[in-house]
Amino acid sequence: MPTANPYAARLADVPVRRDEVDVLGGTTAYWTYGPHDAPVTVLAVHGFRGEHHGLEPVVAHLPGIRVVMPDLPGFGETAPLPGRAHDVAAYAEWLTAFHAAAAPDAVVLGHSFGSIVSAAAVAGGLDTRALILVNPIGAPALEGPRGIMTRLAILYYALGARLPESLGTALLRNGLIVRVMSETMAKTRDKGIRAFVHDQHDTYFSRFTDRDVLREAFVTSVSHDVREFAGRIDVPTLLVAAERDDITPIEKERELHALFADSRLVEIPDVGHLIHYETPAEAASAIEDFLGEVSPR
Repeated sequence: MPTANPYAARLADVPVRRDEVDVLGGTTAYWTYGPHDAPVTVLAVHGFRGEHHGLEPVVAHLPGIRVVMPDLPGFGETAPLPGRAHDVAAYAEWLTAFHAAAAPDAVVLGHSFGSIVSAAAVAGGLDTRALILVNPIGAPALEGPRGIMTRLAILYYALGARLPESLGTALLRNGLIVRVMSETMAKTRDKGIRAFVHDQHDTYFSRFTDRDVLREAFVTSVSHDVREFAGRIDVPTLLVAAERDDITPIEKERELHALFADSRLVEIPDVGHLIHYETPAEAASAIEDFLGEVSPR
């Protein structure tokens, strides 16, 4: 029996169109939500192992705002970058080029791993008037309250890369392991939303191209955090943080907030690293308020 999407009715009212654009020698698939003549455009970058569907609940709560959402290279419907290692420099260069090609006036938004990519791109010169980071990775993963889980994840991805290809890929796409990841991150007690979260992970969490690009992206995700880029970002920045985030504790998010030249911090209670699934309305409200403060070019 299909799992009900609690945000389906809202999302059904949002027009959406799929497009493709050539970026860095490869083809990037992306989706545009909302009215084409909206006064504000947001370019949203999803997290590790995700793809554009993950941020749709937030989009559903942003009526009147145009949101452009690509699949990261190597995930969803976007092929890996040809001839490139998928490190933070490559992802930042890709995002900068995609922004210029598909949404040059957009405010950039990054969730989780997307916060690292977005911060690196803006610090490196991506021309945007503002930056939004949801569940930003504000400290090294090994320092978080789930540091042991991170070490286990490192072993898991290393094993997936070393086994014979068919066995390694099967391990990395194993449904039971995906469910354990999902159960670990979910904090909501709402049975309907919790079932939706698990269904989303079951459906989209393994849509990576191959194990090599997955491992490269994973190494990038645990080797960098937003702190290393914050001091070089001078545009207004919104941090939407979760009080129960197992990956970056809220205390570290507060420290991250202090590193930016111009930032606002919104803390959402009773949620962890899945703000986009469990509290999208609260995230959207913070985003709308922030966009209202950022004057258009």
